[in-house]
Amino acid sequence: MELLFFLLFAGLAIAGAVATVWMRYVVHSAFALMGTFLGVAGLYVLLGADFLAITQILIYVGGILVLILFGIMLTPPDRTERNAKRVIGFSASLVAIALFLAVQIGSVVRWAEKSNLEAPKATAAPIGRELLRPDGYLIPFELVSVVLLVALIGSVFIARRRKAVRVDDSSTAAILAERGTLQQKAGA
Repeated sequence: MELLFFLLFAGLAIAGAVATVWMRYVVHSAFALMGTFLGVAGLYVLLGADFLAITQILIYVGGILVLILFGIMLTPPDRTERNAKRVIGFSASLVAIALFLAVQIGSVVRWAEKSNLEAPKATAAPIGRELLRPDGYLIPFELVSVVLLVALIGSVFIARRRKAVRVDDSSTAAILAERGTLQQKAGA
C-alpha cells in the first residue's frame, strides 16, 4: 500500500513539474506548480515528516503560490516568453544534465538498506511547542510574518506605480501644461 501512495505522490510531483514548464499560460503553470507542491507534501508524509508536510502545504501552497499569482496579476504579459524553441532547448539541456548526474551518482554510491526500521514518530507537536514558546522562537517567528507582509505591500506598491509622461515636443508640453492649470482651478 505504501508503494502505491509513493507512486501516486511521486507521479503527482513529476507531472506537476513537467506541466509547470510546458503550460502555455503562466496562471496554468502556477496551478500545476501547486500539484507539485502537494505531491512533495505527500512524500513528506510517507517519510514520517508530518511537520515538513504541513509546512510545505501552508508556506508553499498557501503563501508562495499566492505571491506568484499576485506577481502574475500585477505584471504585464509577455507573449514571447514561452515559445516552443526556448522550452524544448531548456528541457533538453535539463534532461541531459539530470541523466549525466544520475549516471555519475549511480556509479559511485552504494545504497545501504535496513530491513527493520522503527515506525516514524509525530514531529509536529514538539516542533510547534518549541516555535511558540515565549522564551524560544515566538518573537522571531512573528517578526518574519511582519517582514513578509511589508514585502508584499511593497511589491504591490512598486508594481502599481504610475510611469512618468514623456514630453517630446513643445505643442504637447503646452497642452499638458494647460490641462494641469485647468485641473488646479477645478480643485480650488
